[in-house]
Amino acid sequence: MPRTIIDVHVIQTVPPSNINRDDTGSPKTAIYGGVRRARVSSQAWKRATRDAFDVLLDREHLGVRTKRVVELIGEEIHRQVPDLTDRVTELASAVLTAAGVKLKDARKKDTPQESEFLLFLSNHQVTNLAALAIEAAREAGDSKLTIAKNEAKACADRDHSVDVSLFGRMVANLPDLNVEAAVQVAHALSVHTVANEYDYFTAVDDHKRADEEEDAGAGMIGTVEFNSSTLYRYAALDVDQLFGNLGDAEATRRATEAFVRAFVSSMPTGKQNTFANRTLPDAVLVVARETQPINLVGAFEDPVREGEKGGRIAAAIYRLATHASDLHQAFDETPVEAWTFGGGERVEPLAELGQRSTFDTTVRAVGSLVAGRLAP
Repeated sequence: MPRTIIDVHVIQTVPPSNINRDDTGSPKTAIYGGVRRARVSSQAWKRATRDAFDVLLDREHLGVRTKRVVELIGEEIHRQVPDLTDRVTELASAVLTAAGVKLKDARKKDTPQESEFLLFLSNHQVTNLAALAIEAAREAGDSKLTIAKNEAKACADRDHSVDVSLFGRMVANLPDLNVEAAVQVAHALSVHTVANEYDYFTAVDDHKRADEEEDAGAGMIGTVEFNSSTLYRYAALDVDQLFGNLGDAEATRRATEAFVRAFVSSMPTGKQNTFANRTLPDAVLVVARETQPINLVGAFEDPVREGEKGGRIAAAIYRLATHASDLHQAFDETPVEAWTFGGGERVEPLAELGQRSTFDTTVRAVGSLVAGRLAP
């Protein structure tokens, strides 16, 4: 059976901003094509995509990533059976230990133990683990509490949420609970050379300014590092892996639509209040393939130069379209289907790769294609 892979390519211009900074507070960068580029890490955009799911999907289909799993499952035990409030920590710890999750004392005193590593659980898995602990408590009565390890592991390894199924789960000391990610997200790179700049700012002490005997100096001074760029963003979704993780064709369709919508429209929120840098993409190309994911970043190995015809955005879109066409021809690559959308005539070069569409129409079309290819 042929594979189904959804490639999402985005050209997006971001004004002066610092949406993803390193340990020194500087915007992240990378050397590509021998020059320095602006960079937004894949982790930052995956987090922004996950956050967007909150308004696209029902919370019951999502998960929680936390070390405070004892507290999380304890709260669910209390919700299901308030009479067990005095035992929620004991029961939650017992069911997690039975599942193989190693716990350690929390840094904060008088709080429940935590898992050694961040644990990504679906809300259904939290509910199931809590129910198993409650059932074990009822069966034990006044006797010693016993929870079967195989049942506890099964509760933690079925009913995966959309976000766990998309982005995967790794439990370092418990590989049985690992979930293979269905999505790959590239680090976003500027299509041109970038040099970071500094914004020198001052803050006025309002009360001091009203005192005629005080000096007129600022109450605080500082600098914020920033850059601006036209980014190339890319993600690939393995629909077959997603279907394997979710186990349901309709859920896979919904998850695919939610991912495409969230990845295209989301943006990391670093320094957002300082720069008001939220933009929408200039151009989007969505390609359905049955061979392998194809990252088109090679279009920008030679950076877009100042003064290229039509400006950076138009030049970037033209290069993306040309590079994709060249690769398709050279490697006999025939996409299953492709869609493109964006503002103005600049996106016309992409029309040679796929049908011109709009955001909503493309998302629905991708969902329909996925549903059709997963149908018996």
